[in-house]
Order: sequence, then C-alpha cells, then structure tokens
Amino acid sequence: MCNALTYRDLGKTAKDVFNEGYRFRIVKRDLRAALRDLRTKSCSRVELSTSSHAYTDTGKASPNLETKYKVCNYRLTFTQKWNTDNTPATKISLENKLTEELKQTLDTIFVPNTGKKSGKLKASYKRDCFSLGSNNVGRDFSGSSIYGWAVLAFEGWLAGYQMSFDTAKSKLSQNNFALGYKAADFQLHTHVNDDTEFGESVY
Repeated sequence: MCNALTYRDLGKTAKDVFNEGYRFRIVKRDLRAALRDLRTKSCSRVELSTSSHAYTDTGKASPNLETKYKVCNYRLTFTQKWNTDNTPATKISLENKLTEELKQTLDTIFVPNTGKKSGKLKASYKRDCFSLGSNNVGRDFSGSSIYGWAVLAFEGWLAGYQMSFDTAKSKLSQNNFALGYKAADFQLHTHVNDDTEFGESVY
C-alpha cells in the first residue's frame, strides 16, 4: 500500500532533526483552550489559542490571538488571527465537501494602517498513491504567482515536482524535482531545485 505525502513533507523527517526545537535568540509560548457548547451535542465548537515570539537579541515580542470556529454540517472552518502589529488574517477552509480528500482554502491578510491586502486561494487533493496541490498568490488578489505540486508513491518510492509560474513575466520562476524512498526503519531523499541546488538526506 502506498502513502503519498505533500511535496513539503518530502525529506521532512530528516530536516526536523536539525530544525525542530532549535530556536536561537527566540522564545516561543503557546496557550490553547477549547470552548464547547454543553447544551447541544453538535460538533460545532470554538477554539481559542494564543502564542507569542520573544526575540532575546532585540527584546521585541509579537503575540497573536487565534479563533477557530467549525461548522461540521457544511465542513467549513473559519479561522481569525490577530497580532499586535494590527494585522488581521482570515482563513476559510472547506474539506471533503465536493469529494473526499479535497481541501479548498481562502487565506487573506489585511493591514488597516496601509490598506495593503493579499490573498491565497489554495486547493489540495490527496489519495493513497498520489497527491496534488496548487495555490494562487497575489497582491490585491491579482494572482501574480501560481504555485503547484504533485507527488506520486509506489511501493515505498516517492517522486515529486514543484513549480511556480509568474503570470506577470509569463515564465517559470521555480522548477523543483524530488525523489525518495521510505521504508519501515529508514528514509532516503534527494532533490534538485532550479537545476542549481542539489541536496540529499538519509534518516
């Protein structure tokens, strides 16, 4: 049985050995709470979480508050995040509504002080032996860049491709390939980014 990952997860196990838990000059704090409606048996709920990053070299702290509300009947999730820089971010996710394993997300950021806004329209589809994904990123929702990726899996082997297309210049700005093998007790991964960067890992 195959198990396809997203392109970002290829080689992630080996990278996490060096990246997870190593935060130099930064302190991170998290606090999470879940508020449930005890009067009903519905799965709708509100989740509150707050986190902050404190930089020891500059003394600057950047806390934020996140509110998540799930509407299970429609398989919708609304997420609102607000930080001390007065930058609200809103995310709307729709999962398994049109078809199983299909996730669609609209992610927006708005800066009231400057009027700057940006948005991402993302979609991903995952099955046992392959996964696909794309997102449209642009300032003022103009769609200046289009990202896409695909991963195939077969008997432990994983092959992935990731691209970025600049619509303003009508050319590829990113062109990445990855190949890996995943067994019960070890993982191999190699990648080529833009024909200029080569990397590999063994876990």
